[in-house]
Amino acid sequence: MGPCAGGAVYSPAITDFVIMVEKTSHMFITGPEVIKTVTNEEVSFEELGGANTHGTKSGVTHFISENDEEALELVRELLDHIPSNNLESAPITKTVDPLDRQCEILDSLIPNDSSQPYDMLIAVEEILDEKYFLEIQTDFARNILIGFGRLGGKSIGVVANQPTFLAGCLDIDASNKAARFVRFCDAFNIPLLTFVDVPGFLPGADQEWGGIIRHGAKLLFAYAEATVPKLTVITRKAYGGAYDVMSSKHIRGDYNIAWPTAELAVMGAQGAVQIIHRKRIENSRNPDQERERLVDDYSEKFANPYKAAALGYLDDVIKPSKTREVLIKTLGHLLDKEEVRPNRKHGNMPL
Repeated sequence: MGPCAGGAVYSPAITDFVIMVEKTSHMFITGPEVIKTVTNEEVSFEELGGANTHGTKSGVTHFISENDEEALELVRELLDHIPSNNLESAPITKTVDPLDRQCEILDSLIPNDSSQPYDMLIAVEEILDEKYFLEIQTDFARNILIGFGRLGGKSIGVVANQPTFLAGCLDIDASNKAARFVRFCDAFNIPLLTFVDVPGFLPGADQEWGGIIRHGAKLLFAYAEATVPKLTVITRKAYGGAYDVMSSKHIRGDYNIAWPTAELAVMGAQGAVQIIHRKRIENSRNPDQERERLVDDYSEKFANPYKAAALGYLDDVIKPSKTREVLIKTLGHLLDKEEVRPNRKHGNMPL
């Protein structure tokens, strides 16, 4: 609620969630005066370590409140979703939302043009009880959504790609944001629900030099190590390594389903054809026509979820409007899930 500086900032940094109050909360290792002396930079308290700075740029804070009262209310709301300790199950509450409610709006949510974005938040809220979703870090790494909701009264953690920002690509910040949340949910026995629409990892020299390989591996590690029930819904694109790390069957996803609009492949049709059939296209009498024919053939084979389902990568392909009903039934069967793992002190996460 107030200032926190120097070595004291590491106290909130190692807690599970940080809430900051606008205009009164400040966090930084070294203050503006020291920075000006050492680097000659002039920066205000608010610019350096205010709530909005840590909520949008650094990702240090998880929630921003307008005042102290709202901050305390956020604490209460957050605790409603979390058990008292790691030996308890996730909280269960009564819900008036019908367990078999059909979500008709989802049948028309995905645009016909696969390059057009849509708001994944609509799908998340439509499926959860009372359409309630407590989003975390709303303004940081906006290409991925994380937060808490309930399914059939059971507390659940949600991770979802957001196509309206960076086309839903995974980057360094999104990988860190999601990985930390997955590990929190696993630590407190909170089941995980993942929505997938990811064309890949964000390309670029800055991402590569920043260590996207290492940071992306954190998300892979977090999902693979998690022993809580893991439900996955693929809504549209699920390409390459980004598909793998988003709670796929290959890293121990328990129940993986897809909508008919889903595409599970190494990459999109245009890129794949250009690589696989490059010489064939170059040697063709009409390269453009041959490329178009090959793209259509690739799309027919892979721009749908049925090939992946036949290979066992999916448990089912369902109508979007039935997603809530199917997930609630499946979650009920998975609540008593137990996994036997080799004895070890802890894994070595790629930090």
